[in-house]
Amino acid sequence: MKYGAHRKKIVSYLKVYHNNLSSLAYLIFLRLHLIAGLIKKAKKFKLVHLPLKFFIFQVIHLATLVLLNMKKILLLELMMAACTGLNAQIMFKTEYFGESDYRMTEGDTDRKVGNSKGSAVVYQGGVNIPLSMKLDENKRPTMWALSVGGAYVRLDNKGFTEPLVIDEIMNLGLSLNHLRPLNDRWSMLATVGGGIYMPSTKLSKIRFKNVLGSVGVVFIYHLKPNLELGGGIVLNNSFGYPMLFPAFYLNWATAGKYTVKISMMDGVEMSAGYNANRHLSLNIVAEMKGQMALMVQDGKDKIFSHQYIIAGFRPEIKLGKRISIPLTAGIHVIRPAEITDRSLKSMFRDRSCYFQVSPYASAPMVIASVSIVSFSLFFS
Repeated sequence: MKYGAHRKKIVSYLKVYHNNLSSLAYLIFLRLHLIAGLIKKAKKFKLVHLPLKFFIFQVIHLATLVLLNMKKILLLELMMAACTGLNAQIMFKTEYFGESDYRMTEGDTDRKVGNSKGSAVVYQGGVNIPLSMKLDENKRPTMWALSVGGAYVRLDNKGFTEPLVIDEIMNLGLSLNHLRPLNDRWSMLATVGGGIYMPSTKLSKIRFKNVLGSVGVVFIYHLKPNLELGGGIVLNNSFGYPMLFPAFYLNWATAGKYTVKISMMDGVEMSAGYNANRHLSLNIVAEMKGQMALMVQDGKDKIFSHQYIIAGFRPEIKLGKRISIPLTAGIHVIRPAEITDRSLKSMFRDRSCYFQVSPYASAPMVIASVSIVSFSLFFS
């Protein structure tokens, strides 16, 4: 299989990930199959025809799929600390993607699309508000909470002669969540919510087709104090009609001078770090995130998806107990961005488009409290 075909597979898997179409086992099998093919090619050609960064990306992405249960049907994180009050958590974040060429894979070919190139800036914000909470004898909460979030994406596209991308995305979401322990080992998380996914910021253009709704339930098994696993089902209308999808949950973190963390909030995140002192930690991170817009083009319902995998160095500055500023500098490994039909069939088409690797930076701020208990749900 040629390099262009490998690239096509990656972008195709990202689309499947983003639109919640395949099972965890199926995607892991495909990723293992692809890596096995890359290893054979590397041995045959001694890596002459196989870019090292591409091979590394495959391994990192497989780890992401396995460890993070890679379902963007239900991207949630339970952040549990010493639960003594009902405090909201507020998050603001700005991400910058440097300019890079726009490419297309079709069949076994991988080519640049004319003089097309682009950069992007993503602005995100959210607040998680516990409405009520009661702790049991094991310090696990029964809680109702409200989550509100939004994102605005500005894409600075240049040199495009075809309508392959759009210039902006606006996502707004709201969900009501309920968490309760079932026994010493099990808890249940139920959620109902919806969101607006627009190709512009003009609220007057919002139509019913720009709205997605979702209802889901996940059962969580508390394997260890720092490890929780779970699964369930989610009903949503990503493709214009109600469909059931499986949902997976994983929450794992270590404590001490050296830390490893896996979380799912508005995407997925893996990090390994060193706590230099109570005000500073140094981390290596890898993340997968994305946004989308529901739109009409040439009289047909379409989806514009904007996704990215980033890797980089993240020093986190902590200002007291309530404010943290995790700055990140690195690269985006791949940034698929394209318009497709709003249908299952479009996920398996033979063409994919993406922006090449470029510099990446982000500057978030999180305002919270040590007593917070919150969880976030994002639909994409």
